[in-house]
Amino acid sequence: MSRIYPSAFPNAQRQLTALGERLRLARLRRKLSTVLMAERMAVSRDTLNRLEKGDPNVALGTYLRALRVLGLDADLDLVAKEDPLGRKLQDLQLRPSVGQRPAKKSAQTDLAAQAKDSDGASIE
Repeated sequence: MSRIYPSAFPNAQRQLTALGERLRLARLRRKLSTVLMAERMAVSRDTLNRLEKGDPNVALGTYLRALRVLGLDADLDLVAKEDPLGRKLQDLQLRPSVGQRPAKKSAQTDLAAQAKDSDGASIE
């Protein structure tokens, strides 16, 4: 019995198709045949063909192997490196809401304030 895979969101499918095409063009620029590329990736030619067509059922690890073989794996460090939405959400949670008391000073801050002499210089 064959598996039934959920279809990808249309935008995600477009992105995968574009990624597959970019990987295919990178392979062609390096003058690698599908046989040699598939061999270096340790996958079948059918899997490589599906990857280059943007098949969403190809494992992420297979895409990573293709990037590594092509010398493009450093680009992965840029994926989700910046998270502007996550930072904004985090900052909103860190701000005290209106009507909320400011946080108490820590004991260390209180001790530092007590350690100052009459001139305002810190005693350490």
